[in-house]
Amino acid sequence: MNSSIEPIIYVVDDDEKMRESLLDLFIVANKRVSAFSSGAEFLEMADAHAPGCAVVDLQMPGSTGLEVQSRLISMGSNMPVIFLTGQADVPASVTAMKAGATDFITKPFVNQDLLDAVDHAIQLDGERRKIDAGCEQLRELAGTLTPREQEVMYAVASGLMNKQVAFQLGLAEMTVKLHRMSVMRKMHSRSLADLVRKVECLQKASLANDYRARLRLQAELLRARNCPLVTGFETMRVEIGENKRSVSPDTRRIVRSS
Repeated sequence: MNSSIEPIIYVVDDDEKMRESLLDLFIVANKRVSAFSSGAEFLEMADAHAPGCAVVDLQMPGSTGLEVQSRLISMGSNMPVIFLTGQADVPASVTAMKAGATDFITKPFVNQDLLDAVDHAIQLDGERRKIDAGCEQLRELAGTLTPREQEVMYAVASGLMNKQVAFQLGLAEMTVKLHRMSVMRKMHSRSLADLVRKVECLQKASLANDYRARLRLQAELLRARNCPLVTGFETMRVEIGENKRSVSPDTRRIVRSS
């Protein structure tokens, strides 16, 4: 994902007055924003993989906020989600947060609190994207290693000495040294500490991918049972212009004017 793309805030609320109020709030705050009157409209028209976050009303007719979150997860989206609710729903909030929701805000709320929550969600999304991009480069480098070189890399990164690696893999120590030199070259590592850092990044990325896969599977299973799944989404910004804006009534979005 191109990091130069400005994050967007997606507002999803069936209450027209609340929707317009949120649009005005984010526009005045000079944020890029887009609004939708239903979860179905949002899921159909929004870019679920765009940088930013989503501000979603918990109780909506049709697709509830939790169902929208579940759908996003099943689509493979990691977008942070901030839930808005008209009543304190402790069980729902706990479920949403466990599923990865960035925040859970009760109406009426202080505008600055919501703005702070959105800024935090967008910051988290940006950091995750940077980590994902860096780990993707490392995965490409690791993909150039032979199976034996990968074994040596993980063994060395775990703290084993060459002799220990040789014994563990049933190789001559000189062979381990040659594999280690090849690993350092292919992984663009100038020191053992640098290699260890890269291996840790690969391992964390693998765990994160496993967690995301489990969330997607959970979402699919719950949807198949017609149960609302709670997953975490992030708020995204709507597109605003510098003192200029045009409103499209069909999509209920604010788009940047040139």
